[in-house]
Amino acid sequence: MLNTLMQNAQEEAELLADGESVEKSLSIIELISSGGFAGQVIIAILFLMLVLATYIYFERLFAIKAASKIDSNFMNQIKDHVTHGKIDSAQILCAQVNSPVSRLIGKGISRIGKPLADINTAIENAGRLEVYSLEKNVSVLATISGAGPMIGFLGTVIGMILSIFEIANSGGQIDIKLLADGLYTAMTTTVAGLIVGIVAYMAYNHLVVKTDKVVYQMEANSLEFLDHLNEPS
Repeated sequence: MLNTLMQNAQEEAELLADGESVEKSLSIIELISSGGFAGQVIIAILFLMLVLATYIYFERLFAIKAASKIDSNFMNQIKDHVTHGKIDSAQILCAQVNSPVSRLIGKGISRIGKPLADINTAIENAGRLEVYSLEKNVSVLATISGAGPMIGFLGTVIGMILSIFEIANSGGQIDIKLLADGLYTAMTTTVAGLIVGIVAYMAYNHLVVKTDKVVYQMEANSLEFLDHLNEPS
């Protein structure tokens, strides 16, 4: 009886040892390296896209934040200068502030004396240029958010093709190692593509919201300036 228990314990220990020897941890680097050359190329492309998206996001975020900063007393000073006929002082103030709002108001001030419709048109044209400047390279984020998952899916298709190719040429003896490489290529590129797409999509939408706030700020101050010009003297 004792011998039987010892034998069973020894067998259980051997099974545990075998299980521990088979168990394998897998890191991100191992996943990428196991994906084959095609998978590594696609992962590299996706990584470059992620770096580009991150750079554009932070560069535009800082630029938009800088554009949204304006003194709350700015419009009061402009209206005071315009009311007292100090057009040059108003233009100097706009040049000193140097923001999208101040450039729009400065464009309107340079048209004072002309019909109100002409002033409004000048401000709208300047506004379009400012919005274009704020949205610089933001469309690239939208492109990356759509292209990232598609490139990842391309890697998936390539990985599946490699796996099917190995099965077709195995001659009845499938090499699990080669088959696994193809599956690694398929899965890792899919995950990487989705990560890049999600990050770029969220970054794009956040910048759009921030840009809309600056555009609203420009519109509100432009209307306030035009209303002041339209007031009876």
